[in-house]
Amino acid sequence: MCGIVGVISKAPVNQLLYDALLLLQHRGQDAAGIVTMQGTQCFMHKARGMVKDVFRTRNMRALPGPVGLGQVRYPTAGNAFNEEEAQPFYVNAPYGIVLVHNGNLTNAHALKTELFDVDRRHINTGSDTEVLINVLAHEMERSGRDVPLTPELVFRAVRAVHKRIRGSYAVIALIAGYGLLAFRDPYGIRPLVYGVADLPAADGGGQEIMVASETVALEGTGHTTVRDVAPGEALFIDMAGRVHAQQCADNPTLHPCMFEYVYLARPDSVIDGISVYQARLNLGETLAQRVINTMPPSDIDVVIPIPESSRPSAMQLAQKIGKPYREGFVKNRYVGRTFIMPGQQARKKSVRQKLNAIGVEFKGRNVLLVDDSIVRGTTSKEIVQMAREAGARKVYMASAAPPVRYPNVYGIDMPTSEELIAHNRTVEEIRLFIGADALIYQDVDAMKRVVGALNPAILGFEASCFDGLYITGDVSIADFAAIGAQRAEARNDDEDSNDRTRLTLQSRAEPA
Repeated sequence: MCGIVGVISKAPVNQLLYDALLLLQHRGQDAAGIVTMQGTQCFMHKARGMVKDVFRTRNMRALPGPVGLGQVRYPTAGNAFNEEEAQPFYVNAPYGIVLVHNGNLTNAHALKTELFDVDRRHINTGSDTEVLINVLAHEMERSGRDVPLTPELVFRAVRAVHKRIRGSYAVIALIAGYGLLAFRDPYGIRPLVYGVADLPAADGGGQEIMVASETVALEGTGHTTVRDVAPGEALFIDMAGRVHAQQCADNPTLHPCMFEYVYLARPDSVIDGISVYQARLNLGETLAQRVINTMPPSDIDVVIPIPESSRPSAMQLAQKIGKPYREGFVKNRYVGRTFIMPGQQARKKSVRQKLNAIGVEFKGRNVLLVDDSIVRGTTSKEIVQMAREAGARKVYMASAAPPVRYPNVYGIDMPTSEELIAHNRTVEEIRLFIGADALIYQDVDAMKRVVGALNPAILGFEASCFDGLYITGDVSIADFAAIGAQRAEARNDDEDSNDRTRLTLQSRAEPA
């Protein structure tokens, strides 16, 4: 899960990209980067940290040009602590290509070997994004060799990329001097949407085009959403702002990631025609029925959400069972989302820094806590204990998502079974671990039904972490072992090491 954005305009785009990345900050907090292009020259700044910390005034001044892209990173492949793996990535041939990627390639290791042995390209990091940009560059070179680059040649290269890579990928790339390319994997697992804004006459008039992970990035920067990029589709926006679109996959099917609706996306976004907010309301309604079937609502005094993503589900659940909805936790907004923090110790330590209980809402009451999901269980355990310390008589827990029992390999940080509290455990065993008096989970089929009802055109969802079904059909036990080994190696790296040599795109000296 990363947040990506790309823009073609006639006005400078550095501030626009910064604003869009702020709106996508929930999708990644590990690193941020922006590339802009003026003529055929590219300018890059990227570093570890939040958007507001990575970009200072001097950095923004060094990012001129009317075309650009950016990313907020949440690492699921490679090393979370290696600044060299922050995006965007750049290759100078052919043309000069800069790329950002949201997702995870499941065949990155095999491709890395193939790139070296056959394509004669060297990969310098553990990032699957570097693999992806080199595959794209190689296919662009084959497609456009000795002839002028046209949209059709770009689409031919994307078709070849689809045939070589596996997994989930939403991609935005700049081709120096030619335009902006965006494409999505044939299953549409990771989201991608584009929109337009009318430029004032002072900026040359015409339309400005933005492609981003979520509609909130478009609407929050004054753009009107046009549509989602279809699974397998590629868009090429030339330097004049003309949008060329073509389906580049053989058998595309729309299977968006269910976890986007459960947790990842902002509630004010619309992904593949489904309001994230409405999806969470629907999840709360069907979860309420599960609660009613499990225990008498008379045993519950109050329903309390665990901020932030669970609020819509908790509100709907409370209304359905006829119990008051109360805010029992105050969130410190200056602590990052614990689910996407690298490192279990950092995640565990941050829970009590992140939330504080309001004692009056708990004292002497039977409280039903509602969370969007339970992944590792450590956060839930801490929160249940906090509720008891605040004076709750009984603490029940309800999850708007089903048990997360299986690893995810499509860009969510839950790739090893050992990290998942629900893997090979019963609901009763999980209840005992987190210390709740009762534990109620969402039903997998009900979840798919109530979210899918919001867009009948969606025939299915990528829900492998819940149902163990991997839509790309190329995931094996060996893959999980390799990913687990990679994560263990990354954890052993020294997070505070200062002896790394940073690879940067040398374009101009930064002003003092």
